[in-house]
Amino acid sequence: MIVPSAYYRPLALGAPEPFREPPVRVERMIHFVPPHVEKIRARAGDLARQVDVVLGNLEDAVPADAKEAARAGFIEMAKATDFGAAGLWIRMNALDSPWALDDVIEIVGAVGDKLDVIMLPKVEGSWDVHYLDRLLAQLEARHGVKRPIMIHAILETAQGVMNVEEIACASPRMHGMSLGPADLAASRRMKTTRVGGGHPGYGVLVDKGAEGAARAFYQQDLWHYTIAKMVDACAANGIKPFYGPFGDFSDGEACEAQFRNAFLMGCVGAWTLHPSQVEIAKRVYSPDVEEVKFAKRIVEAMPDGTGAVMLDGKMQDDATWKQAKVIVDLARQIAEREPEAAERYGL
Repeated sequence: MIVPSAYYRPLALGAPEPFREPPVRVERMIHFVPPHVEKIRARAGDLARQVDVVLGNLEDAVPADAKEAARAGFIEMAKATDFGAAGLWIRMNALDSPWALDDVIEIVGAVGDKLDVIMLPKVEGSWDVHYLDRLLAQLEARHGVKRPIMIHAILETAQGVMNVEEIACASPRMHGMSLGPADLAASRRMKTTRVGGGHPGYGVLVDKGAEGAARAFYQQDLWHYTIAKMVDACAANGIKPFYGPFGDFSDGEACEAQFRNAFLMGCVGAWTLHPSQVEIAKRVYSPDVEEVKFAKRIVEAMPDGTGAVMLDGKMQDDATWKQAKVIVDLARQIAEREPEAAERYGL
């Protein structure tokens, strides 16, 4: 447990002070790239203009003999690319791997000032976050990094799900969490090889009707409970919940349905592993047009965020102003990058 008086204290002399309010950034899709593949690294600048977050993946899907090349490729890509408004993240290797320490030391040392977030795999409890938290502070101090690097936990073990509340408040560096369905399925001994989405064998039958009448079967979502638990932990601690990967690139309809279910439950974005999923994430996770227009009216009616006003018969006060301000700020970020969105939102 970190006592309240020490919670926002830098964990190394010379490290930047942690954020007290995390930056408001649009992060509808976290787009994964394999940095050991040169032709993909070369397109990073174009990619940064199309997605909200560019993530260099160093962990799963990178062969063991390519781990060091992926790390070096990420550093090269980060140095050579202007990412503009897009966030720059890495998914490091898990803390129990032989590559994790060098991932953090080498990347923070080389490009710490450009790195926004480190995605930490297979987080089991608050102790994993505490370890990375202290290590980042030491490296930030050593290399003169001016802005704290945030931590994003992947929820992909049974123990991690059990400890999700403690993970969510483990550090002021916590950015958010993502569901990791494949590793979580293995950890739970679930009987599925699917990466996200529903399962044809998991569902409910309608009640019995007349003797001999066929009974309809409705497929259900294996991940509903875990997403709900993750969203509650994130919402209670002011950090962001994300849906993770959807593995069937050929089924855009199912991907959109899964992204939308997660959005309706409170997730603010999802992973995109294939270019076809980027537009799906934009559709699902962009603020609703009418919601943005109403939020603009609230902000305009209360320029300094104080007092109370009536709009369409509903009272708006400083609390709703804060909600409206976040929506408008996100919409403005999208509008700056997507002219068609600016037109939709009237910005």
